[in-house]
Amino acid sequence: MLKRFFSYYRPYRTLFVLDFSCAVAAGLLELGFPLAVKAFVDRLLPGNDWGLILLASAGLLAIYVVNTGLMAVVAYWGHMLGINIETDMRRKAFDHLQKLSFRFFDNQKTGHLVARLTKDLEEIGEVAHHGPEDLFIAVMTFIGAFALMFMVNVELALITAAIVPATAWLTSRYGGRMTRAWQELFGRVGDFNARIEANVGGMRVVQAFANEAHERRLFAADNQSYRRTKLDAYRILAASMSLSYLSMRMTQMVVMIAGSYFVLTGDLTAGGFVGFLLLVGVFFRPVEKINAVLETYPKGIAGFRRYTEFLETAPDIVDRPDAVAVPRLTGEIRYRNVSFGYSPDKLVLSNIDLAIQAGETVAFVGPSGAGKTTLCSLLPRFYEIGDGAITIDGMDIRAMTMASLRGQIGIVQQDVFLFPGSIRDNIAYGRLDSGEDEIMEAARRARLDGVIAGLPAGLDTIIGERGVKLSGGQRQRLSIARMFLKNPPILILDEATSALDSETEQAIQRALAKLSEGRTTLVIAHRLATVRNADRIIVLDETGVAEEGPHQELVAANGNYRRLHDAQFGWLQ
Repeated sequence: MLKRFFSYYRPYRTLFVLDFSCAVAAGLLELGFPLAVKAFVDRLLPGNDWGLILLASAGLLAIYVVNTGLMAVVAYWGHMLGINIETDMRRKAFDHLQKLSFRFFDNQKTGHLVARLTKDLEEIGEVAHHGPEDLFIAVMTFIGAFALMFMVNVELALITAAIVPATAWLTSRYGGRMTRAWQELFGRVGDFNARIEANVGGMRVVQAFANEAHERRLFAADNQSYRRTKLDAYRILAASMSLSYLSMRMTQMVVMIAGSYFVLTGDLTAGGFVGFLLLVGVFFRPVEKINAVLETYPKGIAGFRRYTEFLETAPDIVDRPDAVAVPRLTGEIRYRNVSFGYSPDKLVLSNIDLAIQAGETVAFVGPSGAGKTTLCSLLPRFYEIGDGAITIDGMDIRAMTMASLRGQIGIVQQDVFLFPGSIRDNIAYGRLDSGEDEIMEAARRARLDGVIAGLPAGLDTIIGERGVKLSGGQRQRLSIARMFLKNPPILILDEATSALDSETEQAIQRALAKLSEGRTTLVIAHRLATVRNADRIIVLDETGVAEEGPHQELVAANGNYRRLHDAQFGWLQ
């Protein structure tokens, strides 16, 4: 894990050397202060030379100014190092997130994923800055201060050294417990974020059902769990810091008493005594630093472990090494004995065999749960098939790069997702390099131009989170406009007009029919009125493909489709 952690320093070697060198230099200058005080007391004061005292003070002031500059470099450039590493980790984590399939997100909470890209990495950034330098300076200061103590008085140095093992034991005892406590705390943060995200996203449902009190109880439970875990972590931290403080002060008391004895017996000068007391403070400063590290390191270690666990989550759908970027496809689709299940023990689709001609419009109908949306989701490889193969223009979709495959499939989903930007941004998402005229043409073909014309900001109107400022029909039309702009050879319409009023639906159906000319179109619908004009209708049920054929033929066949038809239109007869 340490090797993996330090690999993130490689692009910033120069910055690391600058930060580390300045931190070490500042630490060495700090070691010199007790010796300077000893010299003042033992040499300059007895000499009664005021000019020399002022000159020495000026020299000491110059050293302090230099040390101030070194500390400023460590504070700013050192944090820049940590922020750079944190930024690189966040970019790598976000890039990895884009590679994961729908199956991964089906089993994750949004709040947990947000925590991994925010809270976890903030703590890692702090460790990346303070980690190596704090550890090295602590060791260096221990050794340097101890060596200087021996130079001042061997007996006092040995007395001080005798107390060190107890302090080291206290420090090591609490370090592991702190790491486990912070790792658990980060899990609580994920639960916390998930609860808030669910509440904010579903606020309309919460208030519609008047369930605010229920939501408060759920939030209070997560809030209290977070509080308890955090208090446990700080209880361990408090015990560690308190005991370390007590051991340091006890050592100073022992040194003060023993040093006083040595001064009275003539074995130690007054300056040596004062200097030694200051060296004890310097000697135990690493202990204070280690106590601070005990708060920072466990957070960073816990965060880095969660970060590496996330990166080690292998995408279950990846490009083959020999996958090729395909040119524009014509859209001849073939499902060959395709089977798929969201879990290994329960298949949703079994041995599906379908042939769809290029340019054909095929509608999928059937009861909820029959696998209509699932069947179409396999085409752009949102999920990987279990058995069989899917080909387009005779080529297995797994032999194509996913970018080139998905770039030629346009999808309007039943659950429309819009980004919290402007109308322009959301339409342009269909093709990011599109111009103003192309965006407006796509809006016109989706019958959205009238809505845009009536808005003060036009295309630049901000639509809010998930398009909350638009009506359901307007959101659906914006999503359709995005597809018009993409202009792919293969279309998947998953209940694409489900949120439209009858008049608008008819207009959109005509536009979709025109767009479908020369393209392969897969239509998923519950309302049979929207698919009557399809070239072919495929009826799915729990056994697979139950029927297929044109509308009139299926009605006359008196099978599953006829029963669906009668259920929807029987009252008109």
